[in-house]
Amino acid sequence: MQRKHITGFICLAVALVVMVITGRNFLSLKDLGTIVPGPGVTEQKMLSAYFDGIEGTNMDTEVYIMEGSSPGGKMLILGGTHGNEPSGYLSAIAFIENATVESGTVYVIPYTNHSGMTHNDPQEASPQYIHIPTDNGVRTFRYGSRASNPVDQWPDPDVYVHAASGQQLSGSETRNINRAYPGRPDGTPTEQAAYAIAELVRNEDVNLTFDLHEASPEYPVINATVSHEKGMSVAAEGVMELQLKGIAMSLEPSPTNLHGLTHRELGDYTDTIPLLMESANASQGRLRGATNEALALTGIDKAYVKSEALGFLYVPYDEKGHPIEERVGRHLQGIIEYTKAYSAQYADAPVTFIGVPTYDDLFLSADEADLGGVQLGRYLH
Repeated sequence: MQRKHITGFICLAVALVVMVITGRNFLSLKDLGTIVPGPGVTEQKMLSAYFDGIEGTNMDTEVYIMEGSSPGGKMLILGGTHGNEPSGYLSAIAFIENATVESGTVYVIPYTNHSGMTHNDPQEASPQYIHIPTDNGVRTFRYGSRASNPVDQWPDPDVYVHAASGQQLSGSETRNINRAYPGRPDGTPTEQAAYAIAELVRNEDVNLTFDLHEASPEYPVINATVSHEKGMSVAAEGVMELQLKGIAMSLEPSPTNLHGLTHRELGDYTDTIPLLMESANASQGRLRGATNEALALTGIDKAYVKSEALGFLYVPYDEKGHPIEERVGRHLQGIIEYTKAYSAQYADAPVTFIGVPTYDDLFLSADEADLGGVQLGRYLH
């Protein structure tokens, strides 16, 4: 009998240790790391300032405001719509930490779906973190999920019905904020976060909105910009400038029958010009090999080299992969060129800024040893 008691005590102790370790790990996932505001940041507030229904919840997220010394237009940058697309939020963070706005005002939300940054997609073997070496030490960033954390919103319905259009999608899309716009104040937590962003756009009279994404190499809309019809002239001019700089970029019209996305609903329900950019992220794809931090940062994958040779991909792929420097560089150069095009066409409300790392700074000026986060780290403080 005494032996049974000892065995039971040992099992209980082991269970308690496992519970403590896993509990601490779970709580640590809510820490997304520190963002170091650059000299261009003039104010910080929470998204709940625009809709208090998300205040105190895991959907609330920081908004960085960068106001220029001269009047002008308003611009919004959305990173972290999907937490497993790191170039989106790293581009937004690089803008926050380096840019100085000269005219107009720029609003930056690095973690648009804050809840999605606090967990991983199940059964995807995704890394929990990515690490970027900087001059001040290694910066740690979360590798999150495409959808809101089920701890914050559960259960998923069998069918997700987009409230504004009646469009029906898989039930799992109910936690995808980029299927929730324009949102609704009495909806799910994800819809409420989308509504808060739409309220920011309306209340601040935002003229131009960027939504930064990544896609798997086998996804047709890749190395592309998707524009609402009212932004086509701005997008077309920007695409030409990117192509003249040697950056392959296609222009896709926002489908009128695909609802819930920024480039459709923010264009329909607000006055902003919404543009969505996609870069190539191998760690999201279905044809990838081992899923790890190196893949997320370097994009080097033998499986994708073979897939490209077989004609399965929509983006060129070789042994050099598509490193994070290339992907962040594409987003930041896109923001630069599209903003220039907007300011030229809407000269009464320009947005101008300096200090943003370019595609050349991040990618073309680096050798292979500098890629995979090293060169990017030189622009993170």
